[in-house]
Amino acid sequence: MQDFGKGWSRRSFLRSGVALGAGMFAAPSLAQSLAFGAASGELPPADGPVRWLDSGDTKGVFLKRALAEYGQARGVDVVYDGLPWNEIATVLPLGIRNGSAPDTFCLPNGMEPSVALAEGWIQPIEEHIPDFETWRQAFPDGAFVEGINVFGGKTYGFPFSSERRFNNALLFDRKMMDEAGYGHIGADRALTFDEMRDAARKITENAGGRAFGFIIGGNQLGRWGNTATMLAQRGGATVGSNGLLEGMDMMTGEFVYGGDEYVAGVELLLALRDDGSVFPGVLTINAPQAREFITQGAAGMIVQGPWNIPIWEANAPHFDFGVSPGPAPDESGLGNSVWVLQLPNTGNMMWLNAAARNAAYVGDFFHWLGSLDGQVAYANVASCADPAIFPETVKLVDLSARAVAMLEMAGKYVRIAPNPFVRNPDLAAVAAAYVDPTPNLAQAVQGLFAGQLSDVRGTLGKVADARNKALDDAIAKARAGGANVSRDDFAFQGVWTPAADFGPADYAKL
Repeated sequence: MQDFGKGWSRRSFLRSGVALGAGMFAAPSLAQSLAFGAASGELPPADGPVRWLDSGDTKGVFLKRALAEYGQARGVDVVYDGLPWNEIATVLPLGIRNGSAPDTFCLPNGMEPSVALAEGWIQPIEEHIPDFETWRQAFPDGAFVEGINVFGGKTYGFPFSSERRFNNALLFDRKMMDEAGYGHIGADRALTFDEMRDAARKITENAGGRAFGFIIGGNQLGRWGNTATMLAQRGGATVGSNGLLEGMDMMTGEFVYGGDEYVAGVELLLALRDDGSVFPGVLTINAPQAREFITQGAAGMIVQGPWNIPIWEANAPHFDFGVSPGPAPDESGLGNSVWVLQLPNTGNMMWLNAAARNAAYVGDFFHWLGSLDGQVAYANVASCADPAIFPETVKLVDLSARAVAMLEMAGKYVRIAPNPFVRNPDLAAVAAAYVDPTPNLAQAVQGLFAGQLSDVRGTLGKVADARNKALDDAIAKARAGGANVSRDDFAFQGVWTPAADFGPADYAKL
């Protein structure tokens, strides 16, 4: 085991972090060559390489190889880039401005698709997929939603993976957890907040400074907001999980960061820090690096997603780890749900550049990946990490016991919450007008952890107040522009039962 205690220095840490980059995507590979068949339509000569940009991880392992084989089959060059979210947030807007953006890309974290549309970033995909309606009908109900990936009846976003997954689960070193006295924790039994704090403290003490109880990729702002929101949801907060709706109480339509659920979750993170149970230097590492340090024995617990499972099983086959739902404040909350806002995974959803040079090739690849053959090939690699959106693939692929456990956790705990943008597509004008105040949730939690901010409830309450005002301002601006919108569009009190999915039939009753 590498010594992360006394002999550890920031320089040696950064060197190891650089080294991690070479292997972080070495996850399961495709078992055999892919058969793309004939092109879905007439393909013109390519105008330079076909370029794809997304956030990498397990899906990137599949796409890097699949796109390379697709290029060979079609006789074109294909360039795949999988970048961390913070880099996407920088390079994609710049590429849009200077005309160098890829043919297809995922949107930066937190950017509403309606904003990308209003800014002229994207174009409909249906015009580049022959026999589009037949192709679309093979997808499960809820895969194409007005206000999510459909605008004005035209389809813009390509959904190939499902959002029904426990995006911020607790993953842990089983040996360390056993030695701390928590060997009973697993997919069917989560930790309470007090238990997590106790386990982290004991893991740190047992390691004698050579390992720590908890690690987080703290230089990626999204990890702080995502983790705090999961902890709040597990505390019973009926809040949205991402983007403009992160931290909005879907019953009332108000941002509630200053509420008990968020405060308790953030105070847990600060308690882990104050106990000395957090891996040093977390504010300088990203999520993939934090994930790698777990397998090296540097920390016992991490809050990340199911994509870790196939990566760890491939990269560190002898690493014995377990999976569990995120912790809850007490035993009465262990069964609490977490919520996502739609069936398709919008973080993975791909969009076609309005200025794409090779739109026909993008549409051709979408056509294949959106077929059963493409979905099965994808699911064999993606496993539980980014589950295929075709549910029938689960029965057609081989999954590890941990992957099955993670999918079962998602089925048990993850529910689809109502989405205001589906209820009223005119809210796209609100999203376009909305300007996020600073600090936002993620910045505030990171600042509290770093000690740059103090007073958890006061700080989070100010963020909620600023965000509520920013939303009111955006609504007023959208109304002035002719949009039929109000704050009531964001509230679902009386029409939503949080324990159940909110689906197309529920929207039809509104």
